[in-house]
Amino acid sequence: MISLGHSPAPVPDAPLPHTVLARAGEGPWPRYRIVGLVHLGDGQVLAAFDGRDTGQDVPDPTGLVQRRSLDGGRTWGSFETLRAADREGRHWYCDPSFVRDRETGALHVFHTHAKDRGVWDAAAGTDDADRDVLGSAVATSVDQGRTWSYRSVTAVAAPPELMRTAFPTSGAGLQLRRGPHAGRLLQPYCGWFWADGTREVVRSYVLFSDDHGQTWQRGEAVGEDMDETTIVELSDGQVLLNSRDHARGGHRRVAVSGDGGATWEDRGIDEQFVDPGNNAQLARRFPDADPADPRSRMLLFSSSWDRFARIRGTLSRSADDGASWTEALVFEPGPLDYSVVQPLDDGAIGVLWEVESREIRFVRVEAEQLEAEQLEAASSEAQPLEM
Repeated sequence: MISLGHSPAPVPDAPLPHTVLARAGEGPWPRYRIVGLVHLGDGQVLAAFDGRDTGQDVPDPTGLVQRRSLDGGRTWGSFETLRAADREGRHWYCDPSFVRDRETGALHVFHTHAKDRGVWDAAAGTDDADRDVLGSAVATSVDQGRTWSYRSVTAVAAPPELMRTAFPTSGAGLQLRRGPHAGRLLQPYCGWFWADGTREVVRSYVLFSDDHGQTWQRGEAVGEDMDETTIVELSDGQVLLNSRDHARGGHRRVAVSGDGGATWEDRGIDEQFVDPGNNAQLARRFPDADPADPRSRMLLFSSSWDRFARIRGTLSRSADDGASWTEALVFEPGPLDYSVVQPLDDGAIGVLWEVESREIRFVRVEAEQLEAEQLEAASSEAQPLEM
């Protein structure tokens, strides 16, 4: 029997009222894809995404841009450069993921550094001057993303004795708040690991830092067919990992870490999640809630909810640290690729998603609206079916 996950609510006719942050043919790039989102506090929000000459992945020309909101995502400023493409030297940058250090105020953005090859044909190696190697880099800002410095983490992210290549998952990483590893920064990755002489295995892992991003270490990899991955800290300090299925079997894969991402327990396929093989995002609903507060166990998950197609952008909700999930709302009934959800101020949440490299869309969902949508969805699910 094929599991269809939790019972879906009726699909709305249109997406939630939203702001278009980028549209094909407008702004500094012809196309836009791959989204990252972070709330910096005091209403300041940054949204990052790829600018592309085409809708294709690197090595087609690509650079990183961002837009900034100073009022919690209600209005947005103009385009800013996060990392410019080097067209003369043919260096391209993509896949932004924010990791914010609450203790120092520093902001890190992991991203991919490509030259002549993309992930499917990149050569093994750690030399960023090698045009066949797909590299990894971190942009760091100490002024809330207004200026950036850049450095390579290719050597730690993808050692050639373990894997052919790797790249950071776009969206958002996290900083642990509890337990012996409190303060640790984590960024999820997926890598093409050597399995034997005839095949590769795609596995998930994290890079982590215990010194506020000065140095990064690589945790152990987990699973097979673990692809782009999202992570969240649970109320007890464990880390939940949720990955798209590289085999595209129609569901998602999960794992749990009790040591801050250094090692993982593979939990395999979770049939609660319906997914066509797409990037998604986990987040805490109330990241500052005390562990004794039931709100500390509330999680959010943004994804496409279909076994075969990237459609029906759905926000799911868990009240028990991810053990079970219910649908909260459908924010995009039509096609969508990657999405990311993050908590904002005043109990609101922000959802950022892309639509077929045509548009980057953002919606701020107020706490009252989210609760109302959940009640409506629950009511719809409770209605008897007409035979």
